[in-house]
Amino acid sequence: MLINNDDVKKIAHLARLALTEQESKDFAGSLSRILGLIEQMNAVDTAGVEPMAHPSEAALRLREDVVKEENQRDQFQAVAPATEAGLYLVPRVLE
Repeated sequence: MLINNDDVKKIAHLARLALTEQESKDFAGSLSRILGLIEQMNAVDTAGVEPMAHPSEAALRLREDVVKEENQRDQFQAVAPATEAGLYLVPRVLE
């Protein structure tokens, strides 16, 4: 699919971008190449290909879930201006 200079100018206007004439020509070429690649990818027959979450089906190494810090909430909330039931109270912002 070819994108011409006028198409780029229309898109730039909709996006409120100010482009020079040279930038418009450069973007037209770049966008045409990108859309051409997408057309090539869409032309590939993928029937029977199972979708993958990642190209490498390696399992992740997991670390042991261990608590490394003790709960210090009471100490942190002792200096707070207002708390209730373990939560910080803040002034109302919206009415």
